[in-house]
Amino acid sequence: MGFLFRKLSLLLGDILLLYGSLFLALFVGFWQKFEPSIFFQHVLPFSILYVLWVIVFYVMDLYDLTLPPTSPPFLSRFGVALVALFVTGIVYFYALSFWEITPKTNLLIHVLIFGVLAYAWRFLFSSKISGLVPWRVGLYGLGQHQEPLGSIIDFHKHHGYESIVFDAQRSLASQIEGHHPHVVILPSLAMNDQIQVQSLYECLGMSVTFLDVSQAYEFFSRRIPLSTVDQQWFIRNLQEKERGLYRHLKRIFDIAVASALLVATSPLWVLFALAIKLEDQGAIFYSQQRVGRHGKIFWIKKFRTMKSDAEVHGAKWADEKDSRVTNVGAFLRRTHLDELPQMLNILRGDISLVGPRPERPEFVEILQKEIPHYHIRHFVKPGFTGWAQIKFRYARSVLDSQKKFEYDLYYIKNRSFILDVLILLKTIQLVFRG
Repeated sequence: MGFLFRKLSLLLGDILLLYGSLFLALFVGFWQKFEPSIFFQHVLPFSILYVLWVIVFYVMDLYDLTLPPTSPPFLSRFGVALVALFVTGIVYFYALSFWEITPKTNLLIHVLIFGVLAYAWRFLFSSKISGLVPWRVGLYGLGQHQEPLGSIIDFHKHHGYESIVFDAQRSLASQIEGHHPHVVILPSLAMNDQIQVQSLYECLGMSVTFLDVSQAYEFFSRRIPLSTVDQQWFIRNLQEKERGLYRHLKRIFDIAVASALLVATSPLWVLFALAIKLEDQGAIFYSQQRVGRHGKIFWIKKFRTMKSDAEVHGAKWADEKDSRVTNVGAFLRRTHLDELPQMLNILRGDISLVGPRPERPEFVEILQKEIPHYHIRHFVKPGFTGWAQIKFRYARSVLDSQKKFEYDLYYIKNRSFILDVLILLKTIQLVFRG
């Protein structure tokens, strides 16, 4: 079973438990007055609510298969998610009241029953079901990538994944017959080696999938390390395909969401402006040059989070505990609310909601010298948030920037409207987690 199949199985279980816990909640709530017609009366309004509840679970990483259900991070997220389910239910039935039913106690009972069942389902899935069908991965002559890829695969051992190191000096076909792997990972240049090609040809019909190193990292870690790709990879994978519909849909979505956020957060702008001004009498906004698509320079706007003289000696990487950050700025950065003025950049078309984060020209000049193929990230419009932002920490060095660029490559290769929406949902979690 692959990652996607496991997540879909977990989701399907949740959906069944939602309706099962609704039935139990109504049975308990109405007790002797309960009859089947009451359940069917609640099915439609709750079905719509369940879409929101599944989104909450996704945002809180409760379909993340890397966290054991007994771990403190998982338990914390699970508890917050249950509170969010109850709050969204209250808002749904009372603030947006167009249903004849107005559950109060029943809603709380429903959330509690579902919480118990959903946690038990995750515990059972993690400890028993997920590992029933092992997923064996063969590692064949990978050199420097053998250990890190093996570690990544073994990290998911509790879900049935198993790495098997193949002997590069022995026949590949005989080892496949002996170990029956589902996938075999090969060196990136295997197709350029006639001996390797002959070995692969002999394996046709053995019901095994072959991945090169870059594909393996892409599948298991959702990034593409620069050490696994060359110019041929970029030519094969990053040629501009026909994305006209995607670009138009993305632009419409950008304008709609940015406009809605500007209206919804307008009262906060007044509060933030007063707080910034009262702290040190400095400017409210901070404008900064950034590099956009095709290297075009534009000015990005933020709420000012640093002291007015923070860069009197020139641009520098931000530290984890940067002394230049003001008290108000620390809060705005922790909650990412300092980024709100960038909705104006989205409306102007400088950036999109989702894409590689735009860097400053001073840093781009350095990074293009230090990081191979770095200019590739400027082939697409930069974003307010991005895949690298939800997968990796704030970049504080060239090494950090390279790691983030590897996540950017994954996004550029796989970008789609669905991926954009999923990234936005994950960004919501970043705001709440700070």
